[in-house]
Order: sequence, then structure tokens, then C-alpha cells
Amino acid sequence: MDLKTAVRTIPDYPKPGVMFRDITTLLADARAFRRAIDELVQPLAGEKIDKVAGIEARGFILGGAIAHQLSVGFIPIRKKGKLPYETIGESYALEYGVDEVEIHVDAIGKGDRVLLVDDLIATGGTATASIKLLERAGAEIVLCSFVVDLPDLGGAAKLRGMGKQVVSLIAFEGE
Repeated sequence: MDLKTAVRTIPDYPKPGVMFRDITTLLADARAFRRAIDELVQPLAGEKIDKVAGIEARGFILGGAIAHQLSVGFIPIRKKGKLPYETIGESYALEYGVDEVEIHVDAIGKGDRVLLVDDLIATGGTATASIKLLERAGAEIVLCSFVVDLPDLGGAAKLRGMGKQVVSLIAFEGE
């Protein structure tokens, strides 16, 4: 099974010229979803992982399934103001403004070995902020995993430049 064929492409969304890579079709296909989770877990064979951190919102779906398979806890990384308890946050630049991601203050133990998961890596802004946030909270990032990479936008290269190991299952070149 070619996972790339399970990802729907929506032209001109959210604006003209953008080819949106929609993994909801992959998630709806039981075989493709299972294979994606298996392939995201495989690089962790022999690694000690304490927690999986998933970036809102599709990272929750993938990260929850991976955490279940690894029998470890899950940490939701949410947009500012969405978590009910005391939080710590990390701001990052958007094309037109600033956004922030947060976790609960007690989500990470010092030295916890964490897998960071999201559906897609594009420019890397949210992933970079998530890494900084998790590390500030005491985590060691073992691996950053994505279903889709848009390599021409440089996000995976940015994370590698930070010394992080990055795995993606599918690359859409020229996007």
C-alpha cells in the first residue's frame, strides 16, 4: 500500500496556489491508518520513550494511537487558552502575527524522553515552538515524527538544524 495515495490533495485551500494535503482520508482508511501508525512506531524500536506529545489537532489522533501502541502517556500541545490547568507556553511567528502553543505545567517530568508527533511538517514554526516548550519543561526530544513532509518549505531541515532526528512517511516535493 502506498500511503501517498491515501492522502487527499485539495487545490487552492486555504488560499489560491496552496495544495492542501488532507490526511483525513488516510485516517478513514483502517489499513492505511494502521500502517501509518506502525511505520511511525518502527523507528523507536529499542528506544525508551516516556511520553508522546501531539500537536493540535491531527497530532492528537496520531499521537494517541502511538502512545497506546507504546504503552506510554500522551501530552496534548494546544493553542493558547485551550487547556484548563496552569500552563507554560511558547510563542512563534506566523506569516501575519504571532501564535502560541501550551502544555500543562505538570505534563513533563525532568528528563522524560518524548516523541513529538504531528500530521505534517511545512515551515516548522509550530514544531520548533513545541520542541522549545517541551525542552524548557524538562523533556528530551527523542524523535520528531510526521506523516507528511513538504520539504521545499524547509521545516524538517530546520528541525534537523536544531539537532533533532526527523522521520516522515510521505514527501510531497515542489509544494
